[in-house]
Amino acid sequence: MALKIRLARGGSKKRPYYRIVIADIRMPRDGRFIEKVGSWNPMLPKDDEKRVVLDIERIKYWMSVGAKPTDRVLRFLDAAGLMKREARNNPDKAKWGKKRVEREEEKKAAAEAAKEAAKAEAASE
Repeated sequence: MALKIRLARGGSKKRPYYRIVIADIRMPRDGRFIEKVGSWNPMLPKDDEKRVVLDIERIKYWMSVGAKPTDRVLRFLDAAGLMKREARNNPDKAKWGKKRVEREEEKKAAAEAAKEAAKAEAASE
């Protein structure tokens, strides 16, 4: 049985609250889980100690059994000093999409045509 340490969403609409749970990877996100090992309340300020609550001993046990944390939970474990999360780098993320590049090229071509038309107008006067 493959286990994940992941978030299960609770709370009402636009007021999220997450439980950090141990669950089989085949179960739905908010479905059946084995054990609750913490919670995360993103509505609290970042410096509040109740924002992320972890049961470190149980997490260590489940990781020794083979449970793997998701990326968001790994961030919490890194902040708690349990695991190390490597920083990710995606240089393509900042690049524009195909349609945006085409629009920018059209805009540039239109600006150059307007500039040429202005030069021709000034030269004919």
